[in-house]
Amino acid sequence: MKKSLTNKILKIKLILTDVDGVLTDGGRYYSINGENMKKFHTLDGMGVNLLLRNKIKTCIVTKENSKIMRRWAKDMNIFKIYANAIHKEEFLPKICKKFSLNSYNIAYIGDDVNDIDLLKLVGFSACPQGGIKQVKKNVDYICQQNGGNGAFREIADLILHIQFPTKKLY
Repeated sequence: MKKSLTNKILKIKLILTDVDGVLTDGGRYYSINGENMKKFHTLDGMGVNLLLRNKIKTCIVTKENSKIMRRWAKDMNIFKIYANAIHKEEFLPKICKKFSLNSYNIAYIGDDVNDIDLLKLVGFSACPQGGIKQVKKNVDYICQQNGGNGAFREIADLILHIQFPTKKLY
């Protein structure tokens, strides 16, 4: 791994993530009553909790505002949800202030056009393997895993192994 990328990862104290296409495979299941199911991967939930055990919090920044996403976030100990985020980059100053961090202390994982501006502003940016081409051109790291299939966990493990190379994390 490049030294410049390692240096970026060493500064990370907070992880932001999108939901659809990152924590899920992007699929939505609808019934006559609207959206009623999403599939989240257990590896990603454990990644959130491994980070938290090492004092790195996770927040969601998403355009959506679903009960399903909120339930998963609560169950997995997501620290804060920034929902209805149409222009996600506009939330960064508020997040920096709330956590007393600089943008270079923040990582973001996104997969689509509405993530690009925020990906360009954070200290470490990543996308799942299934992210669109425009996103892949603007990130520090492209996961081997697809969204909903452990991409978040891949980033969590990467950060934890670089920041705590000798610590038993599990």
